[in-house]
Amino acid sequence: MSASLPSLPRTRVGVWLIGARGSVATTAVAGCAAVAAGLHPPTGMVTETPPFAGSGLPDLTSLVFGGHDTLDCPLPKRAEELAAGGVLPPGLPAAVAAELAAADAEIRPGGPAPGDTREPAELIERFADDIQDFVRRGGLERAVVVNVASTEPAADGRALPPSSLYAAAALRAGCGYVNFTPSTGLHHPALAAPAAASGVPHAGRDGKTGQTLLRSVLGPMFAHRALDVRAWSGTNLLGGGDGAALADPAAAAAKNAGKERVLTDTLGVSPEGEVHIDDVPALGDWKTAWDHIAFDGFLGTRMILQTIWQGCDSALAAPLVLDLARLTLRAQETGLRGPLAELAFYFKDPVGQAPSALGEQYAALVRFGRRLREAV
Repeated sequence: MSASLPSLPRTRVGVWLIGARGSVATTAVAGCAAVAAGLHPPTGMVTETPPFAGSGLPDLTSLVFGGHDTLDCPLPKRAEELAAGGVLPPGLPAAVAAELAAADAEIRPGGPAPGDTREPAELIERFADDIQDFVRRGGLERAVVVNVASTEPAADGRALPPSSLYAAAALRAGCGYVNFTPSTGLHHPALAAPAAASGVPHAGRDGKTGQTLLRSVLGPMFAHRALDVRAWSGTNLLGGGDGAALADPAAAAAKNAGKERVLTDTLGVSPEGEVHIDDVPALGDWKTAWDHIAFDGFLGTRMILQTIWQGCDSALAAPLVLDLARLTLRAQETGLRGPLAELAFYFKDPVGQAPSALGEQYAALVRFGRRLREAV
């Protein structure tokens, strides 16, 4: 039996997911339905906390999901796999089966697939048509495109990588855009002028869910206490689609750039040390992040801090995806344009001019919620 949702609001808005059949997307769709139906509390959703009450954010029951993907595993089946792996609660896929099936019916083939001979302009047009058709058929007021696909290597040269093709399609469709991945997306030089001309709100890049979230808290601590960080090294063990994608050294380098940037920004220097990413398929959607921090105290006393973060990547990311979709949709409704630096709280590599410390980023986010509330 599907979850019994409240009566649908008159205004409905779309969330178009790139990588719509992946773990993060599936968890976001299932989680939205579960929270909307009162089956689970909105744990991890910052937009459901008191500072954002009355900000005019779209209700969870108003969100309609669709997307692009190159995979053909239906969302209900993917949700069952995630439940079997302990990512989703037992019984949840059955409880929200109708909502998963409805979202799956709105997923269109992505690309470019191996052997695809279409030119980039053709792919952008096809993707934009898919998004616009989704909005039109659903009678939606607006839509936001959120990239939650696997990490791709950094762009090399002038050719648009897949993430940038989807970003260009979002611009053409007149939709807000969020890049939750380290992939190039709107950061490609060829999209700078179209992004500025489109005026759509956009945010990103690379969601901050685990190890880097902790670094953005600890970095300012060392800086504020005038402690000298000599070296900061880290290791990530993860499986699933992310683990397989990040086994590619080029993709791992794109991922690690954001982790290292946070340290440089919060400490004011770049300490010795690197982050290593190991693909451990047996871990599935779970990951372990270990950090080893060597620092000097008063009179040069040498000390060590070690941290271990163990978590489920999809469960950490999904509520943030829902937050970002709601905030960006509301920003577009109020007429905000261009980069949303106020959403830096969610990213390793935020757009626009934004602070690096998590506390300052949260304060900016709360002010943004107040600004949206005043626009009601």
